[in-house]
Amino acid sequence: MQRFLVKDPAFYREFLWLTAMMGLQNLLSYSVNLADNMMLGQYSETSLAASSIINQIQYLLQMTSVNGLGAGGVILIAQYWGKGDHQSVRRIIALTMKFAIGAGVLFCVVCVAAPEGVVSLLTDETAVAADAVRYLRVIGVTYLIFPMQAALVLCLRGVGITRLGPVVSLVSLVLNVIGNWLFIFGNCGAPELGIEGAAWSSLIARIFEVTIVLVFAVRNKRLPLRLGSFIAPDGYFLKDFLKVALPVVGEGVAFGIANILQIAILGRLTQPVIAANSIAVTMHQIVTVFGFGTANSSSVMIGRAIGSGRMDLVKSYARTMQLLYLAIGLATSAVLFFSIDFVLGFYDISAEASALAASMMHILCFTVVCSCYEYPCMCGVIAAGGNTMFAFVMDLIFTLGVAVVGAFLSAFVFGWPPLVTFAILKSDQVLKCIPNAIVVNRFRWVHDLTR
Repeated sequence: MQRFLVKDPAFYREFLWLTAMMGLQNLLSYSVNLADNMMLGQYSETSLAASSIINQIQYLLQMTSVNGLGAGGVILIAQYWGKGDHQSVRRIIALTMKFAIGAGVLFCVVCVAAPEGVVSLLTDETAVAADAVRYLRVIGVTYLIFPMQAALVLCLRGVGITRLGPVVSLVSLVLNVIGNWLFIFGNCGAPELGIEGAAWSSLIARIFEVTIVLVFAVRNKRLPLRLGSFIAPDGYFLKDFLKVALPVVGEGVAFGIANILQIAILGRLTQPVIAANSIAVTMHQIVTVFGFGTANSSSVMIGRAIGSGRMDLVKSYARTMQLLYLAIGLATSAVLFFSIDFVLGFYDISAEASALAASMMHILCFTVVCSCYEYPCMCGVIAAGGNTMFAFVMDLIFTLGVAVVGAFLSAFVFGWPPLVTFAILKSDQVLKCIPNAIVVNRFRWVHDLTR
């Protein structure tokens, strides 16, 4: 008999474990950016503003190659794993990796070959732009490495390999902090490179990351991968993969472009606004790791249920998960609220920038509850059933159409204060809750994608 909500303790254990592993990995990964921000914030406010601008390119790469291609692959992987077809899973992982590497090559070539042109699209502050170009010339090389390890870690999570991501991210964080201490400030006889030192330490950390992941992928016992799988052409799953992954990539591109446009809008205001937004956005990324991690755990669990033919579980899973999303969102909001003063104490910035950052984070305390609900509904539950176009449409309408356009008008037409512009930029998180709640509870998104 189908239950309205899940009462099986095993469901909650698995959901919370998958969410914790994904959240921990994202927490450690975002902590790398936070460490860069804090250490560069101690070095100079200009370097802090420059790194925050370039980090949006990294975010766009992550949204396309990882949250896009990787998440699209995981949707198929979870369903085939639930079906017990391990050979198909290997082929889908290989196909996902090929596309992720292609995205990395594209980003690397553009950013390393033409850093001035890329930076000119994001800010017109002369001092900030000069530091941003120096940073991008080095950090752009990591864009070639990052998609390989991040997409592979995400795919392996679809088959139950959950500990690899946090381990890799922890190694990266430790190496990055040590490298920053050495090369930003010139400690222990190392050259004082400032913002370039932060980029070099990130590059060293990324090299270690990808080495660990590739060695593990070949030697693990659950689903050992072979080099031949990555070299051989595979058109059998190409149509299925593109049908699922392209809308997810489109959603990732739309969301990533929206974030870059947000930086471009705020980046044409004042340096304190840029620095304050950098702190607020980084803190938002840190505290929402578990809320956004529920999207991946939901996608894996619902995908496996669909692939194994257990349609009786899908509805009760989806209803229960929505309540968990709201609970995690409220807890996230509380953590953000009570950490504002503590976090700002680490930054050596102007009083104006500090006050703006505090006000921005107060706005995020409200919108984060909505984010922790709408994002996993859209990119976790609904996407797991094959309806990946929905998230793409939502971001086109609300993120680009409402938030970005509204913020542009606020900043450059009406001349409203920066906090009003910031609030408008985050309004899409609230507006998307209504259509998500309607669609997810109609259950028309459930489709078996396996052959």
